[in-house]
Amino acid sequence: MSDEVQPGYVRVRLDLSYDGTEFSGWAKQAGGRRTVQGEIEDALRTVTRSRETYELTVAGRTDAGVHARGQVAHVDLPREVWAEHHGKLLKRLAGRLPKDVRVWALREAPSGFNARFSAVWRRYAYRVTDNPGGVDPLLRGHVLWHDWPLDVDAMNEAARGLLGEHDFAAYCKKRDGATTIRTLQELSLVRGEDGIITATVRADAFCHNMVRSLIGALLFVGDGHRPPDWPRKVLAAGVRDSAVHVVRPHGLTLEEVGYPADELLAARNKEARNKRSLPTAGCC
Repeated sequence: MSDEVQPGYVRVRLDLSYDGTEFSGWAKQAGGRRTVQGEIEDALRTVTRSRETYELTVAGRTDAGVHARGQVAHVDLPREVWAEHHGKLLKRLAGRLPKDVRVWALREAPSGFNARFSAVWRRYAYRVTDNPGGVDPLLRGHVLWHDWPLDVDAMNEAARGLLGEHDFAAYCKKRDGATTIRTLQELSLVRGEDGIITATVRADAFCHNMVRSLIGALLFVGDGHRPPDWPRKVLAAGVRDSAVHVVRPHGLTLEEVGYPADELLAARNKEARNKRSLPTAGCC
């Protein structure tokens, strides 16, 4: 698949953030549901006084209720539209967008850039507290309350057994034609001075519900319901375990998306579009 920008167009990178509480996820949906993509595309059409909608491509589609601090998208704009509006576009979007979504930067993307396929990793954070009194009311939309004491050391021990390239079918909602093979680069948990436990989850890509399912398994270890080797055994079994709960979305935030150097973008695009398989064992 070619990723060349059509003649007469400019590819623009957008860096943005949003509070996902009132959104039905990133992607546009039928039925008039409010989405992040829909809000930004509508605002972009309005401030550029365009008749057509310029469609955004995003680094990672987030589900309903999931937040983003470091989301990245791109849009292809007619060169004359970009030339006329780019100097004032950021401020005009700030005035048009609702307050729960912000665009922080707009710039012409380097050759070969694709917000989705150029990315080499995505980093999420999931925040949870086991404070017996519950969640600080000012943080209630971003922190999950778990009403059992959590052993962070046990959770980290379990997390280490999940690192690397695996078929994460046991932790993903299967989609037809899509692979569930992913490389989990980091999974670690730290309890802050405020008692909030932050799980950092970084991978080359994620399949549907993967982060929230992994956190659900680790919480089951942390509260003593399962031993630290249980999440690894679930992974090896390769099928969904009814004991693995998909935790609620509001504790999850997309923090950052990583890209290679400009000269490696085209190669990364090609690599990311290839459907992966795990190496098979030898016959002997």
